[in-house]
Amino acid sequence: MLSLLSLGSGSSGNSAVVYSENSYILVDAGLSAMQLKKRIKEGGLDPQKLDAVIITHEHSDHIRGLEVLSKTINVPVYCNSLTHEAMVSTNGSVKSWNILSSGESFMVGDINVCGFSVMHDAVDPLGFRFEKNEKTLGFISDVGHVTQLLLESIKDVHALFIESNYDEILLQNDTRRPWSLKQRIASRHGHLSNKQTADLIGSIAEGGLLKSVILGHLSNDCNSPEVARAEVILALSNRGISEVEVNCASRSEISGPFIIEIEVDEEGEEKDLEGYAQEEFPLFS
Repeated sequence: MLSLLSLGSGSSGNSAVVYSENSYILVDAGLSAMQLKKRIKEGGLDPQKLDAVIITHEHSDHIRGLEVLSKTINVPVYCNSLTHEAMVSTNGSVKSWNILSSGESFMVGDINVCGFSVMHDAVDPLGFRFEKNEKTLGFISDVGHVTQLLLESIKDVHALFIESNYDEILLQNDTRRPWSLKQRIASRHGHLSNKQTADLIGSIAEGGLLKSVILGHLSNDCNSPEVARAEVILALSNRGISEVEVNCASRSEISGPFIIEIEVDEEGEEKDLEGYAQEEFPLFS
């Protein structure tokens, strides 16, 4: 089994758990340590069983709870060298740092993980692929531009968590943000608009493998789940694609879990998932 549980996704904090029956990976720690542990438990999981924390980049809404969490849970932290340099001085409680390289796969328990570079205004931000039993989840948090490397890295995923930050018209008409901030948000090192994300999803879905999308990091002022989801569904419909499930991750509470892969027994029946408290939506069998 391979599943995704979003703990919260937005400018106030980002974190998710990617897990199997035996392995548990926290992707980013942008909530307080108390909220991280609380929401992991709300999803029916045990924070003490975390096998790894993987950091996409060093911005505070992605690492806010890491220092305090590391004081209570002895879990190794994975990030690339530049991100490590940017955050090590403020995260002295981390007992084990594991430096990863883009494009090189590694195992966390029974989950294969591979990072790839993305464009954002951080020192060296990453997206990730998580794979188990030939089913793959793409995970892209903050990103401002779809590069060829990004597209190649996720073109064959079965499920995708990706930011859909703002509606272009709502951002343009927003009176609370100065023009300089609007330019930064919409730049190649800022965030993806609904349209950019929808076009990317449509392109990937044409390959026939993509079955589920979870939209994250939605702006509270310049977007809404209804607007973001409608943009993606329209892009898929224009390509004659109707079988891709589209959901939005909440900014302030858990979303999911979403099952990416279900294990079957020797008779081809789905394994009993008794013991998992959460209601899970099966995407594959």
